[in-house]
Amino acid sequence: MTTDEFFRPKARAPRGFVDRRAPALVAERKILDAVAAVYESFGFERLETGAFEYADALGKFLPDADRPNDGVFALQDDDEQWIALRYDLTAPLARFAAEHWDILAKPFRRYAFGPVWRNEKPGPGRYREFMQCDADTVGSERPEADAEIIAMAVQGYAAAGLPAGACTLKINNRKLLDGLLVAAGVVDSRQKLAVLRAVDKLDRLGLEGVTYLLGAGRKDESGAFTKGAELAAPAIQSVLAYLGAGGGGRQATLDRLAGVVGGSVEGDEGLAELDKIGEALTRLGVHEGQAMFEPSVVRGLEYYTGAVFEAEINLKTGEGGGFGAIGGGGRYDDLVARFTGQRTPATGFSFGVSRLAAALAASGAAAKSARGPVVVLALDNAQMGEYFAMASELRAAGIAAEVYLGTSGMRPQMKYADRRGAPAAVIVGGDELAAGTVTIKDLDLGRQLAAGVGDNRAWREDRPGQITAPRADFVAAVRRIVESGPNET
Repeated sequence: MTTDEFFRPKARAPRGFVDRRAPALVAERKILDAVAAVYESFGFERLETGAFEYADALGKFLPDADRPNDGVFALQDDDEQWIALRYDLTAPLARFAAEHWDILAKPFRRYAFGPVWRNEKPGPGRYREFMQCDADTVGSERPEADAEIIAMAVQGYAAAGLPAGACTLKINNRKLLDGLLVAAGVVDSRQKLAVLRAVDKLDRLGLEGVTYLLGAGRKDESGAFTKGAELAAPAIQSVLAYLGAGGGGRQATLDRLAGVVGGSVEGDEGLAELDKIGEALTRLGVHEGQAMFEPSVVRGLEYYTGAVFEAEINLKTGEGGGFGAIGGGGRYDDLVARFTGQRTPATGFSFGVSRLAAALAASGAAAKSARGPVVVLALDNAQMGEYFAMASELRAAGIAAEVYLGTSGMRPQMKYADRRGAPAAVIVGGDELAAGTVTIKDLDLGRQLAAGVGDNRAWREDRPGQITAPRADFVAAVRRIVESGPNET
């Protein structure tokens, strides 16, 4: 026997990839189903694209064609072309729209959800595979298209289960800051990018830290120095005034922004677009507390071309920290043009499903733990056919059920049913067979009692932990247990 035959690989998941069991998957599916229903109510159709795209179709996510695995997971196909796992759901949409533009009803309104992959260094809460859910409109330059996407996001979060007031959509327009910088004489693209990066750090560094980054630069607590945008003092004051224009209602913010950025061509365009978005949001029933104008939102520094929006969860974790941004989007009018050479307006929104599930759990609004199937115990090998028949009858009645297929005795089988989260266990031993009856154990009640819940006395007194029913009536008896469910108080 060779040494290789004794090799035992270590059981471990690759870094940045996680295994998820039923409770997490059930919660995720409920979120996706709820959000998809909202998208479809707005007339958006579902689109599903493949996991792989040609690497050159990923655009900005592939900075160097000679290093196709930088940022993405790529491989060379048998025709020697590089293909890569999709980095997000927007690049596949742009490719699809460009490929089928002649036959699509325009504007093209689609939603999609599925896993995406990023070949980046993993860390706490940062995975290399995760789920996204997007909605986009391609082919409309109307600001009202942006407003509709924002309204859908607001309704989607509510449908997913976030309590009222737990989420705010913050909206801005990239043209405002661009116009402000042009008016201040800042035309160098690298300097403008440095300003955008400084503004993007407002939540983390505050106004003082941003002020340093707008000027010569900033040294952090470790002593590391970040070079600043090197704006002149008047330009720095203009940017700070711009950042201070937020707060209050949407119209009040617009009025303050007009006093700061008005007069430049780009700034006036941005103000007009935000004004139309605000009016449409009001007509769509989105109130000020659900969506507000916030000048500090920049997102996608080299990606978005107009309106940008970000969803912030107003919840705290057990350690007192907030969740921060949980989704975002905006207008990207240049992405389809990579394929066609023609400018094609587009706007969309994406939210991170895993972060939303975590926020729902923190708010107490998460879906309850996944309930398992009813378990039919196998106590007599000679009666396996009967056990399978009973499980089939339950499934035919719409009740998930399984027969225990191990070889353990009754106590381990009951423990198995409990670990499966079964609402009930069906017991048919010699006594039951002789009497033509079935014993049904209410496991939901057992878990409630074991948890020591004391505010459900009436519920417990009206619900016996174990019942005996005629064989012909056992499905109805099981249904009563399943449909009554565990007490939620």
